[in-house]
Amino acid sequence: MAKQDRAAKKEAAKQRRQASSGRFKQLFEAFKMQRREDRLLVPLMLAVLLGAAVVAFLLGLVWGLEWFFLPVGVALGALGAVIVFGRRVQRNVYSKASGQPGAAGWALENMRGKWELTQGITGNSQLDAVHRLVGKPGIVLVGEGEPHRVKSLMAQEKKRISRLVGETPIYEIMVGDGQEQVPLRKLQSNIMKLPRNINAGQIDSLEKQLEALGNRANPMPKGPAPQGAKMRNMQRASRRK
Repeated sequence: MAKQDRAAKKEAAKQRRQASSGRFKQLFEAFKMQRREDRLLVPLMLAVLLGAAVVAFLLGLVWGLEWFFLPVGVALGALGAVIVFGRRVQRNVYSKASGQPGAAGWALENMRGKWELTQGITGNSQLDAVHRLVGKPGIVLVGEGEPHRVKSLMAQEKKRISRLVGETPIYEIMVGDGQEQVPLRKLQSNIMKLPRNINAGQIDSLEKQLEALGNRANPMPKGPAPQGAKMRNMQRASRRK
């Protein structure tokens, strides 16, 4: 029995090491890809690292503890460099995804907190779409595509939903870079700023009610469509489905 326990512990430790090694490799690959596309990445990371170290060293001089403060500054600088890396990678990803069919639905999949997402509740063969998000603010309709077509889709969907949910707030957000639109990279933060109007229990009840309505959309691609894909080919694929 003791041998089996030791073997199990060794196997668990081996799996943890492999998982850690896999994450490190993924992170390193992401760093190499970002560095090729972002010339400022390394200079900015070094500036944050060295800047924090210098500030900590100078503060340490005040109390004669510069060699104690220096490692703390290096640690904080390393953390700051990682944050810079993460934010620039995120910005790059959103920049590439912006304007592609399915990008808004993809961005909504990673919302923090209690949210119920239904992608493509309504749409058309041009791959314009409206997604529904249910959370503490109430119901959030997120549209992506050509504004003049999406506004009509959102108005129809809001009318359809409002008959069922009564006074529950329904918010409308149009994703894009034009006036009265929310850029893709700011979509999540914009939604998180909405007021809290219902509780977690009401979210589940509301989602069940909305599921009964069903969806009226043409199939949408999962996540942003590959860059360079021809729109008319995607439209034909959508019609065949």
